[in-house]
Amino acid sequence: MDLTPTPPVDDDNTEAGPYIELTRRAFADLAERTDIDIDDQTLRMIRGLGDPTSQRDVVEIYRPLTQLIHLYCMHTGALFEASDAFLRLGDHGMRRTPFVIGIAGSVAVGKSTVARLLKELLARSPRRPEVELITTDGFLYPNDVLEENGLLERKGFPESYDRKALLQFVVDVKSGVPEVSAPVYSHISYDIIPDEKIVVRHPDILIVEGLNVLQPPRLRSNNTTGLTLSDFFDFSVYVDAREDDIIDWYLSRFLTLRETAFTDPDSYFREYAALPDDQAVAVAREIWDQINGPNLRHNVLPTRGRATAILHKGHDHEVESIWIRKI
Repeated sequence: MDLTPTPPVDDDNTEAGPYIELTRRAFADLAERTDIDIDDQTLRMIRGLGDPTSQRDVVEIYRPLTQLIHLYCMHTGALFEASDAFLRLGDHGMRRTPFVIGIAGSVAVGKSTVARLLKELLARSPRRPEVELITTDGFLYPNDVLEENGLLERKGFPESYDRKALLQFVVDVKSGVPEVSAPVYSHISYDIIPDEKIVVRHPDILIVEGLNVLQPPRLRSNNTTGLTLSDFFDFSVYVDAREDDIIDWYLSRFLTLRETAFTDPDSYFREYAALPDDQAVAVAREIWDQINGPNLRHNVLPTRGRATAILHKGHDHEVESIWIRKI
């Protein structure tokens, strides 16, 4: 087993951290015998477009990852109880607040599949916790607001989100507010759906998935910093891959969407549905070069070293190695 404490740095600006690297085989060997499982039909529903995540991936990667998160969750609960006892809160103590997990990574890297898969697997763990999942897409500013502020072409960049509302949502959940709501985003209309909300009612575990969930706090004009979303995470996962591979997956997904979702009359991208292959690839490449690529390099990738666990994928979308932050 490779347990070399080497920082996960390539030739980018990711800050080094105290990680242990495990090969796929070594990580799979850590899993204990368990009844946590998922059927083929559910796995097909969970997978993102073009994502080949298989039952072997579930067994070798996501089952041991679920068990590791379960350990963190149990020990966080023990710390909560010990803290209540030390403070002598007795009957005045609060109900334990939700365990919050952040899932980060590039567009098209498969983070949505990871988030949905962990939601299903964690809900099947022995105590059958209630698990909720929200994506940060719901906290994007509406298109009219983005357009008014010249940000429509920077959708997905940190400044395109209502970060204050997103932070307040997670603060409220973590504070034990009984009912918290989040806006809903449509990938068909490419916009927030007016008057539609996702309501979260004190889950045991909340998963927050999005491009920029591991962003550090912003520097204020007076050189001070405030709270940031990741301050409230109990565990976080960064889904990683080489940019060349992510581009290939993005282009493939775009071509598939051209024949599926883009054909919807209500689709924001319906004009792309009739494009021939070469033009569709050119359009997708331009979107990557102008928006998704710069956002990955300047905003998303630099947060990789802030994650608790890093899943590094190879060109075939399979996780090849896992980095776990040392405690």
